[in-house]
Amino acid sequence: MSPVSSDGVAARRGTLRALSVAPMMQRTDRYFRLFVRQLTRHSLLYTEMVTAHALLHGDRARLLDFFPEEHPIALQLGGDDPAALAECARIAADWGYDEVNLNVGCPSDRVQQGSFGACLMRTPEVVADCVDAMRAVVALPVTVKHRIGVDALDAYEDMLRFVDVVAAAGADRFTVHARKAWLSGLSPKQNREVPPLRYADVYRLKRERPHLPIEINGGVLTLDAACKHLDHVDAVMIGRAAYDDPGLFADADARVFGDADSGSLDLLDALDAMVPYAAAHLTEGGRLHHVTRHLLGAFAGRPGARAWRRALTEGALDVNAGLDVLTRAIAEMRGRDQTTGAAPGVGGMVSPSTRWMTVDGANR
Repeated sequence: MSPVSSDGVAARRGTLRALSVAPMMQRTDRYFRLFVRQLTRHSLLYTEMVTAHALLHGDRARLLDFFPEEHPIALQLGGDDPAALAECARIAADWGYDEVNLNVGCPSDRVQQGSFGACLMRTPEVVADCVDAMRAVVALPVTVKHRIGVDALDAYEDMLRFVDVVAAAGADRFTVHARKAWLSGLSPKQNREVPPLRYADVYRLKRERPHLPIEINGGVLTLDAACKHLDHVDAVMIGRAAYDDPGLFADADARVFGDADSGSLDLLDALDAMVPYAAAHLTEGGRLHHVTRHLLGAFAGRPGARAWRRALTEGALDVNAGLDVLTRAIAEMRGRDQTTGAAPGVGGMVSPSTRWMTVDGANR
């Protein structure tokens, strides 16, 4: 996708989606996002985090390009320099993104060396300056994803002060990972698992700051759990569970957004819809694995899941793997559906006869 004029970007300040897929490094690239979009038209999708330095000095097309069908889509940025982030936000708007999100939650050593991510919770004034600078140049929502706290700065009052300072700068939404982060001693993976979840603190934040859009993140494994959280907060972000079991989004448009006729597809039809994109990727010299690696969890917890994963892993990893690996695996799952009545493809959504997604004009 080539950049579009900023004049064509509608002002979406204050827009809130009740469900989103978290930004995940080496996970939420364009092909995973595109697959999830087949299952839910309304949930907000995020890119992997892109650092301000990489965006300003690197290959923008590689970092930013997305399929038009992915909307609504947010770009997550990493950085701590207001001027640099403002320029990145301007670029994001010109590229057609629907939202810009600032990462104040990643605790990795590499991110800390760049003085951004979770360590910024120690300096809410810096985050506020970054938000203010970005809001000054774009009409897009500028949002913040952060933790409950970091290290010893982990009391509820510490988080409340952080939110109040950043809210005064105009942040349009706060996505709270309901765990603290240890900036040393734990790996990023451990920081997603070891610190206990503190949902009550996020609920309290919404009660005490009812005017602020609050989204909860962390440990949400099912759509049922997401719906329960929505009794207390405005929105829910699902992370690793979305990648490991993307089929959980098959009912999202009906249950979360009240739109059973959205045009989203069941699992088998969603996989069929990915075939032309995989074909285009192969035509451009890409490998099938670049697409199919994001489809391995499609049938998680459903009949035939192991056979599906085996078919893709054993076939698609071959450097010369062709499209037939994917189409044959889909056909086998569809045959299993018809033969056993196990219905691995049923997601609870209406499957339209004419798919709303096409490859025409797609950004590859």
